[in-house]
Amino acid sequence: MKNRIKVFRAMHDLTQEALASEVGVTRQTILAIEKGKYDPSLELAFKISRRFGVMIEDIFTYEN
Repeated sequence: MKNRIKVFRAMHDLTQEALASEVGVTRQTILAIEKGKYDPSLELAFKISRRFGVMIEDIFTYEN
């Protein structure tokens, strides 16, 4: 799964630590998601998209 979390964090001047705190995970989890090493749960993906006020599809893209 590809994601644009880093782009949205930059647009909102938000650190990995700050985003992690807001959505209830560790900074390492955000880092792993951004690098494509970990796919978030559906619940976490929705929390992240809600934080940025966008649709989940704006941040996450599934690829075969």
